[in-house]
Amino acid sequence: MSKYSVIAAVAVAALVIGGFSLQRIYAADNATMPEVGQAAPTFTLPNQEGAPVNLADFHGKWVVLYFYPKDMTTGCTIEAHNFQRDLDKYKALNAVILGVSVDTVDSHKQFCTKDSLTFTLLADSDKKVVQQYGSLGNYGPMQIANRNTFLIDPDGKIVKVWTKVNPNVHSDEVLGTISDLQKKS
Repeated sequence: MSKYSVIAAVAVAALVIGGFSLQRIYAADNATMPEVGQAAPTFTLPNQEGAPVNLADFHGKWVVLYFYPKDMTTGCTIEAHNFQRDLDKYKALNAVILGVSVDTVDSHKQFCTKDSLTFTLLADSDKKVVQQYGSLGNYGPMQIANRNTFLIDPDGKIVKVWTKVNPNVHSDEVLGTISDLQKKS
């Protein structure tokens, strides 16, 4: 086999493998996302203590269901700190915070301990709920949760969806939206 044949074979193999990788990335980043007005897809996931948490447990409350990429990373820590800072404001509005990533229960426990987080983090290591909410994305070879948030009303309907969230201001946005929606009802 000539050196040009080997180069051509390697190039074809790279294109085929690259095409499959792009297809995988495209499929994960473009999963169907639940829309405003739909009932929030139900689920049960373990929290940072390993205890099962079911979305239905929060019927009658506003639920801030936020998906984030990775425990103890810069943007995710900023977002979590802001939710923690505003936790009393959420409680006053009858709202709970549920953070979801594909990290493990142990990782969530370390994140909560290290950063003094007292709200619920849910471990979706199987990536089922992240995918169910159209929030599974890729970061290089890793599959992670995209930074999306779903606001669920006390009746279990999705009333607002944020995608590609800015972690620096997101908690303020969510609080403002809950407050506005409560004034309208």
